[in-house]
Amino acid sequence: MEQQQQPNELSIELKEDVAKGSYSNLAIITHSTSEFIIDFVCMMPALPKAPVVSRIILTPENAKRLLSALQDNVQKYEQANGAIEVKHGGIPPLPMNFGGGTVQA
Repeated sequence: MEQQQQPNELSIELKEDVAKGSYSNLAIITHSTSEFIIDFVCMMPALPKAPVVSRIILTPENAKRLLSALQDNVQKYEQANGAIEVKHGGIPPLPMNFGGGTVQA
């Protein structure tokens, strides 16, 4: 017997390649009058360029919803696991220093 979708129920498909996710250690956010653009970047030591691994484009309303959802989830995380320490006042210095020696060929 097939299960019928209830009205107002959201059906989401998570494809395998998307489910694996992408690692990002920097987000660059810009906006215009009609959209917010979030570029997720992966900065790695000794790489001359940091690639954008994903770009998300949101309406201003959805950007505000995302902000609210992130705040709610961070609050729940900190209640369960303790405060998240943010270094450098929340803004990493650029370029980020990963430490270690200089890479030579």
